[in-house]
Amino acid sequence: MRIALFVTCLNDALFPQAGIATVTVLERLGHTVEFPAAQTCCGQLHANTGYAAPARELERGVEAVFAGHDAIVSPSGSCVAHLRTHTGLPVYELSELLVDVLGSIDVGASFPHRVTYHPTCHGLRVLRLRDRPLRLLAAVRQLELVDLPEPEQCCGFGGTFALKNAGVSGAMLADKCANAVATGADYLAAADSSCLMHIGGGLARRPGAPRPIHYAEILAATPGSGPVA
Repeated sequence: MRIALFVTCLNDALFPQAGIATVTVLERLGHTVEFPAAQTCCGQLHANTGYAAPARELERGVEAVFAGHDAIVSPSGSCVAHLRTHTGLPVYELSELLVDVLGSIDVGASFPHRVTYHPTCHGLRVLRLRDRPLRLLAAVRQLELVDLPEPEQCCGFGGTFALKNAGVSGAMLADKCANAVATGADYLAAADSSCLMHIGGGLARRPGAPRPIHYAEILAATPGSGPVA
């Protein structure tokens, strides 16, 4: 397959390890991943704030850059949801590509830690990832997977929602962080760096709280390597 990585703005600027981990996993499985350097924002932020025309312009640009690829993979459920809704590109969140297209559950990972998983809203309600990420995590050697209380509850981020409705967002974040701490996990994993950034801010204020981590970093880890630096 001709696979391309859509890294997304947030990962490129702040969380490149999520993109690196995605490529690491796919290359370990024997696939070549291309990175079109001309890629830009998918337009999700613009669309969410009512700027439909600029959003469509960005969507067309992404369509042009990724034309001809058999599959486009991204470590961001929200951006994948946006592109799937507004373009005809064959774009997949990592767990969809691994489980549904490549038929890979055990990706050769090892991560000797206690982990809980937060299913982000776009992954849960738009992409309907269901248990795909959990199946991948459950196959990781030495990993202890523990349930997160009230997993379907939103973390309160929602992009600009956290800015426009700070009080409500903060209350939702407090609930999510309390549930994460209650698991006793070492790490809280998710499929969106944006949600992890928001939750991580709350967890950083709580002693002994789990560390936020993109689940692709766990899948990329091997004995002695730890998460992607």
